[in-house]
Amino acid sequence: MIYLDNAATTPVRREALEAMWPFLTGSFGNPSSHHRVGEAAAAALTQARQSVARSLGCRPGDVIFTSGGTESDNLAIKGLALGSLRDGAPGHLITTAIEHEAVLETVDYLHRLHGFEVTFLPTDALGRVQADALRQALRPNTRLVSVHYANNEVGTVQPIADLAAITRAAGALFHTDAVQAGGWLPLDVTALGVDALSLSGHKLGAPPGIGVLFVRGRLPLEPLLHGGGQERGKRSGTENVAGAVAFAVALELSLRERSERAARVAHRRDEFIATVLTQSPTARLTGHPTERLPGTASFVFPGTSGEAVLLELEQRGIVCSSGSACAAGSSEPSHVLTAMGLSAEIAQTAVRFTLSASTTAEEVALAAASVHDAVAAVQRLGG
Repeated sequence: MIYLDNAATTPVRREALEAMWPFLTGSFGNPSSHHRVGEAAAAALTQARQSVARSLGCRPGDVIFTSGGTESDNLAIKGLALGSLRDGAPGHLITTAIEHEAVLETVDYLHRLHGFEVTFLPTDALGRVQADALRQALRPNTRLVSVHYANNEVGTVQPIADLAAITRAAGALFHTDAVQAGGWLPLDVTALGVDALSLSGHKLGAPPGIGVLFVRGRLPLEPLLHGGGQERGKRSGTENVAGAVAFAVALELSLRERSERAARVAHRRDEFIATVLTQSPTARLTGHPTERLPGTASFVFPGTSGEAVLLELEQRGIVCSSGSACAAGSSEPSHVLTAMGLSAEIAQTAVRFTLSASTTAEEVALAAASVHDAVAAVQRLGG
């Protein structure tokens, strides 16, 4: 099997697994407990928080451990938007039409139940948000702008530092969903200029069920979960110490290796893209040709069904995806591709391949040849 669905999830790194193992066994205490076992867990949690803060270039107090990217997005957007209600009536939110569902559903909730106005920024045909579009959308009552760092379907990378600077100059807050960027792109929150940033552990070598939300300083953040007041009152619930330890290790290692790994994977991605486009003349690359995640190659194959191509590829030992794993099972065309201007019919032919650092040149060549065979087989059967 050749696994090319790393944007959906990645295997747990051995280093992360070894680091978390003691906190699933002998040091299993509740970090809120005032005894030796609990205090050992609390010390490990503190060390993990400090490690994450070093990786992000922020203070430990700005790091909130969550259950994953979806919760981090929800807490950032709901928390900051509802926190702003202390200053008056509901205001205005800005996001894009190509965000992950965790962002889109959250802003919809704030619109329906709390009266926030929402503007969806358009993108160009390559999936990039234009700075002028953001400038024109900002209003005096804009509370928060949320734009993802990199798209989970086509891999297009957004100019986050520029967009954050425009937002900050207008007096609004800026959040970025950096779930797909984790381990691939720079994450220094000061350089990016963001007020909040979401990450998910299982995208960068930690296990599922752990995530991080960075929130700058003492910004008013309304908690989603109420209870014992853990995470400095921002996120109640017994902390996942083992997950936090694994996350800290995986994040530190992924950032340490980032430059070399990204260059190597991008080279193999480009080889894969070139071969697919040469061998399968009907294939069209989606997303930005250069400003994209190092491991992401997404295509549409007009005249086919993306799901049928996936089945043919799996029979040939190639595991990939038709888009976001979080939208699996939906019969609707990709909202990302339609927002980029593709027709619903073409959008339903999409297939996404996401490489990892362990993807070999031989696997890339075999996968590209398999794409040609799978597409040809589907076309022979009439789509």
